[in-house]
Amino acid sequence: MKKKLKLWDATMLVMGSMIGSGIFIVSSDMMRNLGSGYWLIAVWIITGIMTVAAAISYGELSAMFPKAGGQYTYMTEIFGKMTGFLYGWGLFTVIQTGTIAAVAMAFGKFTAYLIPALNNSQPIFQSGSFKITWIQILAIVIILLLTYINTKGVKNGKLLQNIFTTSKIVALLGIIIFGFLLVKDSQWAENMNFGWNAFQNFGKEIGNDLVSTGWQSIGSVTLLGGIAAAMVGSVFSSVAWENVTFMSGEIENPKKNVVKAMVLGTTVVMVLYLLVNFVYLNALDRDGIAFADKNRPAVAASEVIFGNLGTVIMAILVMISTFGCINGLVLAGARVFQTMAKDGLFFKQAIENNKNEVPEKSLWMQGIWASVLALSGQYGDLLDMISFVIVLFYMITVFGVIYLRIKKPNLERPYKTWLYPITPILYLLIGSAFCLLLIWFKPQYTWPGFILILLGLPVYWFINKRKTE
Repeated sequence: MKKKLKLWDATMLVMGSMIGSGIFIVSSDMMRNLGSGYWLIAVWIITGIMTVAAAISYGELSAMFPKAGGQYTYMTEIFGKMTGFLYGWGLFTVIQTGTIAAVAMAFGKFTAYLIPALNNSQPIFQSGSFKITWIQILAIVIILLLTYINTKGVKNGKLLQNIFTTSKIVALLGIIIFGFLLVKDSQWAENMNFGWNAFQNFGKEIGNDLVSTGWQSIGSVTLLGGIAAAMVGSVFSSVAWENVTFMSGEIENPKKNVVKAMVLGTTVVMVLYLLVNFVYLNALDRDGIAFADKNRPAVAASEVIFGNLGTVIMAILVMISTFGCINGLVLAGARVFQTMAKDGLFFKQAIENNKNEVPEKSLWMQGIWASVLALSGQYGDLLDMISFVIVLFYMITVFGVIYLRIKKPNLERPYKTWLYPITPILYLLIGSAFCLLLIWFKPQYTWPGFILILLGLPVYWFINKRKTE
């Protein structure tokens, strides 16, 4: 984008990057883990506090280092090149590419609502538990298509992104407004009747459907595991707001506008998310949320609200939402890998721009790896792995705010974190609890992401060895 982005554009970028597919899908799994309207709302509120606290803390760093590269730049400046590289390595191997893959899989799921044959067809290939489906193929096609489009320049990128973001907001506002006006038989009282009692019901698969097997009351330790598992979904739905920092060099008055965009954008999105979940609780009973067809509570709620036509409209709007989200992630991520390459920490081929003034080779490297991840497993597997790694790096960056205050108190800070040190400490406490519980209760989805990050150490050593030779 040659033109400078104003505060409005930056805020739309924050909201557009956040609102992808999660809010339309993850509440089903969250309800299966907790079984209570109270707990469902509580987890979204905790995630909201966590997200806004991180955005407020990042603001101090964005004002101190107002240049392209965002979080990668912050970590490099504060903790050195190795830490910056490990974040960039994580961004390439899991965070950015994994999010692209997961959102593309969600695009495929909602497309399958309009084209049932995608769900009902046999796998193209299957060997044991590994299989390749038409939904995965569609996800890969979308990733590669948007990668190709982005190699042709970003002349219309701002306009397209605003259209996509508007569509997402319209989809959410449509559910929120009509979810209270048009629902004849409210399920709110029944869903809230359970109070703070928690339940689990993971159901069983019959064909392509997941059906209830009965709710089991849970407490104490099991409840903590349920909260952590539920937060995987809400956290995944609430990330990617930091993508605006990748574009800092192209935002007017970045020392002020980046933090304003992050705080305003995250706050508005988290309020919208909370209201959408109120609608789910109003329109659907507990089983209706937990066992919505193909984990699509947004479509199930729309069917109650609008009838059959409404569900088709909602599916199309969500497809537009996910399509736009992937587009933004593809564009922003490639810029970070280009910055890393300029620092000698990524493939040097990623440095050069093509005739359209975009890092074409960086885009294709990102797109191909995201396609491989799309083949690697189910949407939920990717989601679990991504959420853990993202929060880990968020925590390191937020800790960087405290670290710099202690080590370099005299540095110029155009913006200072609101309610410091309470805000960053609050995030670090919630993030630590989330990561520890996830390691304890869902290790199979945390250690693969962690190992991928650690694999960056020998890669970093290899890169530096070649530099000295």
